[in-house]
Amino acid sequence: MIIPVILAGGSGTRLWPLSRKLHPKQFIELIGKNTLFQEAIHSLPELVEKPLVICNEEHRFLAAEQLRQIDRLASGIIIEPVGKNTAPAIALAALKSIKKNENVILLVLSADILIQDVDQFHHAIEFAKKQAEQNKLATFGIKPNKVETRYGYIRVNTLQDENYFNIDKFVEKPDYKTAQRYVGSGDYFWNSGMFMFKASVFLEELDKYEPEILSACRRSYQTEFHDLDFIRLDKDEFLRCPSQSIDYAVMEKTKDAVMVELDASWRDLGSWSALWDSQPKDVNNNLISGDVILNEVSNSYVHSASNRLVSAIGVSNLVIVDTQDAILVADKSQDQLVKNIVENLQNSKRSECNYHRTVFRPWGHYDSIDVEDNFIVKRIFVKPRSRISLQKHQYRAEHWVVVKGHAKVTCDDKVFKLEENQSTYIPLGAVHRLENVGNLPLEVIEIQTGERLNEDDIIRLEDDYKR
Repeated sequence: MIIPVILAGGSGTRLWPLSRKLHPKQFIELIGKNTLFQEAIHSLPELVEKPLVICNEEHRFLAAEQLRQIDRLASGIIIEPVGKNTAPAIALAALKSIKKNENVILLVLSADILIQDVDQFHHAIEFAKKQAEQNKLATFGIKPNKVETRYGYIRVNTLQDENYFNIDKFVEKPDYKTAQRYVGSGDYFWNSGMFMFKASVFLEELDKYEPEILSACRRSYQTEFHDLDFIRLDKDEFLRCPSQSIDYAVMEKTKDAVMVELDASWRDLGSWSALWDSQPKDVNNNLISGDVILNEVSNSYVHSASNRLVSAIGVSNLVIVDTQDAILVADKSQDQLVKNIVENLQNSKRSECNYHRTVFRPWGHYDSIDVEDNFIVKRIFVKPRSRISLQKHQYRAEHWVVVKGHAKVTCDDKVFKLEENQSTYIPLGAVHRLENVGNLPLEVIEIQTGERLNEDDIIRLEDDYKR
């Protein structure tokens, strides 16, 4: 039994143009018609079990909705109470999976990678599976085709059976001269960050080298409970868990690590320049996405996800990303330094680090398109045959205008329907609910007015989603 484990991002900054953590690129349509998260699901072999997804609180409905869009089910969606890096996340997956089968094998993937040759990926999985069945901890290495400083490296020392290598050591992201030496030697592979091993073997090795991590994860998992499709853990216990990557915690220390070469046109899209590098460009070597007009621009990545026109003139080697929340302009060779901007925003306690315009809910999502001290204008999208909770507010009133679809509205003792171009008023304190009674998405413009306009001014009386 093989259970794929999809690591879909931990907690972090919300400025996804500035950092890939939140709102994460893996959930945004950047490659073709699917998101990277969906592409990761599609890349899995048919014979594996349903994937186990690990994400944070903010992404749970987004992950569930994107699975629904591609008609795939998960064996579970584990909600990390807080981001603690990959070792604890994988430990949680192992603790859940081992309940099914003591010999279950985990295939661990990150959702911000792109695998273009799926057949070769499946062949590599077969080789890694054989090693996992022998109680080895397999990682996948990529033969470098250029000097690259964005990746960690794996040094190998012995080729075994033409299928796997013994590992000499893992090394961190090098400077350019060191990377040149690595690539020239032929002894180094890029570290893909993908793994395959028995859940039981991983837990044994974690207990041997980082017992505090395993202990905290066990205590957190003891209070596991299911909330709709989501698996929730004890937050207080998980907060005590050390933050550590799987490389540091286990792979660099264990004597049972092996490496399988992966020749599948693998790309780690952990930066905007990496995304530019991975895709076909136009005649000027530009990668364009969204509503973009360029003049005398070359070697650049320009992305508009804000419904605004983005134009550029007479520049080269730039990353320009425009979203609803922020705009990023960076030299393509320096986009890794975006972490410094994010740190500055966090230290300044900027609201952009805590609030995102588009918020996902189990019934759909909303977009806060205009915000002032005494009013908020939102576009609300309700999925077919879904409805918000029956609720009331102490500090705000609401105006609803239906612009697409058919709505059923509850307002105190009145229940009525609204068609396109019709509106209603929800007074302060009124018990109300909005429902999509049609087979197509419902879109409503909502104007909130009042003393307090925070989401905590919601008193739920009935809720289909047990919030």
